[in-house]
Amino acid sequence: MSERIYLGLAIHNHQPVGNFPHVFAEAYERAYEPMVVLLERHPTIRMTLHYSGPLRDWFLENRPGFTGRIAALVGRGQVEVMTGGYYEPILVAIPDADKFGQMAKLTQAVREDFGCEPRGAWLAERVWEPHLAKVFADAGVEYTVVDDTHFKHVGLEDEDLFGYYVTEEQGATLKVFATSKWMRYSIPWLSVEEVIAYLRDKATEEGNRIAVMGDDGEKFGIWPGTYRHVWEEGWGERFFTALEENSGWLQTITLDDYARRFPALGRIYLPTTSYDEMGEWALPAAASGDIVQLKHQLQGEGRDDILRFIRGGFWRYFMVKYPEVNTMHKKMLLVSDKVHRMASSPPKERALDELWKGQCNCPYWHGVFGGVYLSHIRVATYEHLLAAENLADKAAHPELGWLDCTEYDFDCDAQPELLVSGEAMNLYFDPADGGTFFEWDWRGKGFNLLNNMTRRPEGYHRLLEEAKATKETGRVKTIHEIVQVKEEGLEKLLHYDWYRRAALIDHFLHPDTTLMDFYRSAYGELGDFVNQPYRHQLSRGQDSLTVILARDGHLWQGEALVPLRLEKRILILAGSADLPVRYTLTNTGQGAVEARFGVEMNFGLLSGHSADAFYHIPGVGLEDAHLDSLGEAVGIGRLSLVNRGVGMEISLELSRPATLWRFPIETISNSESGFERGYQCSCILPHWRVVLAPGESWEVQLNFSLRG
Repeated sequence: MSERIYLGLAIHNHQPVGNFPHVFAEAYERAYEPMVVLLERHPTIRMTLHYSGPLRDWFLENRPGFTGRIAALVGRGQVEVMTGGYYEPILVAIPDADKFGQMAKLTQAVREDFGCEPRGAWLAERVWEPHLAKVFADAGVEYTVVDDTHFKHVGLEDEDLFGYYVTEEQGATLKVFATSKWMRYSIPWLSVEEVIAYLRDKATEEGNRIAVMGDDGEKFGIWPGTYRHVWEEGWGERFFTALEENSGWLQTITLDDYARRFPALGRIYLPTTSYDEMGEWALPAAASGDIVQLKHQLQGEGRDDILRFIRGGFWRYFMVKYPEVNTMHKKMLLVSDKVHRMASSPPKERALDELWKGQCNCPYWHGVFGGVYLSHIRVATYEHLLAAENLADKAAHPELGWLDCTEYDFDCDAQPELLVSGEAMNLYFDPADGGTFFEWDWRGKGFNLLNNMTRRPEGYHRLLEEAKATKETGRVKTIHEIVQVKEEGLEKLLHYDWYRRAALIDHFLHPDTTLMDFYRSAYGELGDFVNQPYRHQLSRGQDSLTVILARDGHLWQGEALVPLRLEKRILILAGSADLPVRYTLTNTGQGAVEARFGVEMNFGLLSGHSADAFYHIPGVGLEDAHLDSLGEAVGIGRLSLVNRGVGMEISLELSRPATLWRFPIETISNSESGFERGYQCSCILPHWRVVLAPGESWEVQLNFSLRG
């Protein structure tokens, strides 16, 4: 036949900073290395590859010969290698200096490893905003790949996308390819014959079309069932063989080669968007569930004409949807500013690399692949951000025992936060949100003790709700699809919090409240303190800083609303990892007050059910001491949360014996392998019965100390 077409295969390979070593090894054995073996066995098949920096670093340390094998493929013109941000950041979310720094680092690595000059860049999660055209162009990038979704949002159709377009920003141009959703969803799941038939149907007499499939390399062996399908059952071998057998009309080509040989289809301006599913995930939970249902309905009705105009949310909304993501992002911006203020030096180079590791995209959003719900990935992000901050602060504060406090709108909500920093600890306070603190960095350990997640609804939770009636375990059928459930009864753990799980959260509990009520976040508050504004004041000593947070609030006493003043004084000592906190409650009303007062803390120590992670209460033998245990202890004056695996112990000494509630904060998230529960942090609530006459005050001291 005279019709011809090109096929551009662009495979993106990545593992998050901080992922478990065994995951890297498994991905190498089951996906990355088999693909290179296949290319070596089929030298006429041409392909574009991208490897992120975390993978490159792992290859060089653990499989040092692998990059040489890829270099051999590059040398014979079979493979083109793309650049991008070294640690796979969402480019639009990081400062410009870091955009260029990360891309320069990966570009140099491609030169060193493969002996070639990369002309294309992989765009992490295909998160596109129009200004990136100039960023890429200024970085020496000639083309990138986004989804066909981006083009359909401006009115183009599938038949318009067999080529590339040119976009511009301030006159700087960039070539943009569209990766086909049909191809992404078909390779490698449809039969080889169906894929070849599709390409044959799209071939033309002119023969200058290209069909692009740009997607994750992990789907060739890591995604559920794909290793058996692609490698053991031979889909990959059959596909490459079929490409060779049909090479008279179907030619594989690198994207750079195609862009150099053929003109653009035209000029384009693309909206802010990402791939279709990311738009679903970025929406608020209820809207996310609604748009999925709407799409299923339209698909069932065959209304593709409408579907192409259905777009979801905006990637940056993850910083609204998850305040924890916003906190992490703003921490990254703060550290970036500190690092870039450093004078040029070897410590600055080390700090930049640590900062860039902390910009890896994976914990800054959530979709099917875990994202922000993966505590070990968040821990790694803070570890690298704190390593960078330590280097920057050491340069800025060569003296010992320094202590600073900055008041500014850290989280960009038009309300000021208090950021206390010292060589031992950082403590970030939010006076507008209950006078709590939401970050407690143990700098010597590179660990944020309050790195946790609040339990919130997710759009996909309705799938579990719909499955409540069935007694099936394993695979549960819902109205829309088959859903993998890793554990029976997960729908019973869908508890949602109405405030952020931070530290020093002040509660006045209804007398009927039980431990299980509080655990489920289904109880009554007698006061208006939990998430309400506090006044703040700073008092400086010679080697200390006192943060005073106070609120004149109210308590319900029967049918009456009685005024009550609460003050908490937090003493931060220069160079110390101890934290004394003194609470004072004062009855400012005319009648007596009786209440159960409690102070909530939520510590994320990474491991919930490890033998090395446990509660220790002197003199009390806990039946279950794991950090994910639930229980009550009475008359407690001292306790510790321990994780020997990471060498950390948080001790708390109470000046008044308290009733202690403890329980885990566990979230239910969805991943490519199914619904699962994840330990986020351990919640402790020491509480006391308080009775106050008019004008009377009551005090309690909480002395925290960090040991390790």
